[in-house]
Amino acid sequence: MSSQDFPHGPMRRKDREIADRAAIDAVLTAGKVMYLALCDEDTPFLVPVFYAFAGDVLYFHGARAGTKMSILKRNPKVCFAVSLDQGVVESENACDFEAAHRTVVGLGRASVVEDEAEKIAALDRIVARFTDRKFDYPKTSLAATAVVRVAIESIKGKTHGLG
Repeated sequence: MSSQDFPHGPMRRKDREIADRAAIDAVLTAGKVMYLALCDEDTPFLVPVFYAFAGDVLYFHGARAGTKMSILKRNPKVCFAVSLDQGVVESENACDFEAAHRTVVGLGRASVVEDEAEKIAALDRIVARFTDRKFDYPKTSLAATAVVRVAIESIKGKTHGLG
């Protein structure tokens, strides 16, 4: 889906748009932290989570109870952002400083993974982003852990100041 189809409208600065889906996927593959935005009626909630990217879905995990899970039960619509290569593009004028980055923003629908095999595979993907070690997940840990799948519905990327 191009940024033209993004619900919040097309990108204003086309020269900064990451239009190639492979380049967008590269940002999602390289990132470690995803900022997840939820909405509880008219109150926004933003939280950083470790995640894994798998084609057209993102996975994250957490406790089965808490603010994030309570909000997702009421409203599964989410917005997410992953940003790499953060820096500053300096200028002679104070108001002309800009952010250097590659950033992907998307919208999706979250659902709790109930299938044990998918849950373990998602946890393995998340853990593999940080270590080569392999782990077993005791039944008690699996039962206490929620794995959430975010089906990506729309996505766009932007880059600036990286050469």
